[in-house]
Amino acid sequence: MLTRRILAFGGLSGVSLLTPLTAFGRHPDHAKLHAPAVHRGAPPPKPLVMLDPGHGGKDPGAIGVSGTYEKHIAEAAASELSRQLLASGQYRVAMTRSEDRFIPLEGRVELAQRHQAHLFISMHADALHDRDVRGASVYTLSGGASDAQTASLARTENSADRFAGPAFHGMSPDVQQILASLVSEETRRGSAHMAASVVNSFRNRIGLLTHPSRHAAFVVLKSSEIPSVLVEMGFMSNRLDEAALRQAVHRTQVASAMKTAIDRYFATHSGVMTG
Repeated sequence: MLTRRILAFGGLSGVSLLTPLTAFGRHPDHAKLHAPAVHRGAPPPKPLVMLDPGHGGKDPGAIGVSGTYEKHIAEAAASELSRQLLASGQYRVAMTRSEDRFIPLEGRVELAQRHQAHLFISMHADALHDRDVRGASVYTLSGGASDAQTASLARTENSADRFAGPAFHGMSPDVQQILASLVSEETRRGSAHMAASVVNSFRNRIGLLTHPSRHAAFVVLKSSEIPSVLVEMGFMSNRLDEAALRQAVHRTQVASAMKTAIDRYFATHSGVMTG
C-alpha cells in the first residue's frame, strides 16, 4: 500500500513522494535485513596534496619592483597547480586558501593536519636585499639555516604573523628550533625526497638558484608527520623574475614542473599509491 506524504529534506520542503508505509518504521514480519555489502580489494584513497599559497589578506607578502603582490602570484600559481593535479585524476587537492585572506602560519599547518594531507607544499615568491638574485629554490625544515640568505628569508617568512595583530604571539626562535627537532625522521626523509624531486623537475625547465635545495626553521613547515616543502618560484625583488611570474604562461610552466615533481615523489615514495 502506498500513501502520498509531503516531506521536507534539507530545505527542499513540499516535495511529494510516493512512499511505502514500511519506510516509516512499519516493517512486516517477512521483511529481511541484509548486512551492508563489503567491497574487497577496494583501491586505497588517492593521496591528498595540500597547497599553501603564501601570505594573503592584510599580508601582501613581498612587493615586486613594479608593484606586484606576492600573495596574488602565489594564489594564481597554486590554483593552476591544483587544476593540473585534479585533471590528472591521481590526486585529491586541498588549499589553505583559495581567496585573498589572511591565515596565521600555525593555522596553515593545522589545516594540513586536519585534512590528513600526504604532502604539504607552501608556494612563494619572496624578495631579497640583493636584486640581482633570481631563480627558483626549495626549502625544508631544519633547526639551523643552510646559509645566511636562507636564514634571512626564514626570519621574514616567520614574521608574517605580525599581521594577526598585537594579541597574537608567534613562536620564539627557541621554540621553533625545539619543534623542528620533534619532526619524525620519516617525515624529514619525505621532505628531503620531495625537495630533490622539485629540483630535478625544475632543472632545464625553470631557472634555479645556485644550490637550490636549502633549509631553515620555517614555521609553516613544522608538521611532525606530513612531508613539507616551501617552494620559492622566483623573487619579486628581481625585475626578470617578477615579469615572468606575472605571466600566466610562465606560471603554467612552473605548475607543470611542480606536478612532475609530485608525480615522481609519489611514484617512488613507499606507502602511498596513486592512480
